[in-house]
Amino acid sequence: MTHPSPTAQPRRADFRFFERLRVRWAEIDAQQIVFNGHYLTYFDTAVGGYWRALALPYAQTMQDLGGDLFVRKATLEYLDAARYDELLEVGVRCERIGNSSMSLRCAVFRGEDCLVFGELVYVFADATTRQPKPVPTGLRELLQAFERGEAMAQVRVGAWAELGEQAGRIRQAVFIDEQKIPAEMEWDSADAGCLHALACNRLGRPLATGRLLEHVPGVAKIGRMAVLAPMRGSRVGREVLEALMQAGRDHGYREVLLHAQLSAEVFYTRAGFQRRGPVFEEAGIQHVEMVRAL
Repeated sequence: MTHPSPTAQPRRADFRFFERLRVRWAEIDAQQIVFNGHYLTYFDTAVGGYWRALALPYAQTMQDLGGDLFVRKATLEYLDAARYDELLEVGVRCERIGNSSMSLRCAVFRGEDCLVFGELVYVFADATTRQPKPVPTGLRELLQAFERGEAMAQVRVGAWAELGEQAGRIRQAVFIDEQKIPAEMEWDSADAGCLHALACNRLGRPLATGRLLEHVPGVAKIGRMAVLAPMRGSRVGREVLEALMQAGRDHGYREVLLHAQLSAEVFYTRAGFQRRGPVFEEAGIQHVEMVRAL
């Protein structure tokens, strides 16, 4: 992990991760430019996206690690100003990890132009006493791996007997607890014979699941796609979907279909699926059938 000077003007090529933001009217000051203090909010928003890119649900991860991250120092340097309705990208990278502290470099870009950059220094500490603690080895290695360009999640494909306990907890949280689908509608006898996919992060926490079964000869059906709420908008759901489609190819299916909740239609469209037929209701939620060739 390189350690460039914190005062050196960053380039887009310095960052692996970017969070896209559009300037809102409420962020403009009397000079018709973004008020200077809002750039710290932009940094903080992007850091939240950075944790998703690391496949880490922040609150649960910190609880598992026995601590939390507290801001020790924040610096900003202003080069130019953003204006209303401009589309910005905020880059974040981890530049240094000490014994109990870590620094994130952040920069706001409009196209190739860097407008504002700075550094956020965090201390890992006990959540209650706020006494510093060593940065956990697993977190240290994970941050370093991300900045090297490595994958942050692993998808396993297997039987319910192997993956069902962890996959079931995700489905319980998403479908039954969050979406209020009756438990008797969620659990069925098909699970035992399906092929299941389970995505876990590098710390071993399950994040997303789905299943594949035969619909008719030559056609597979993907179902029970579920991603934990903190990970939505990351690549984890797409990786589960791709793993299931590859399993379908390996089993010789020529086509795959699924019943997408309307709120997820865009997600499946981006993965190459096309809507087929009218909207219908399933478990009290509007769905549409979508298909794609394998």
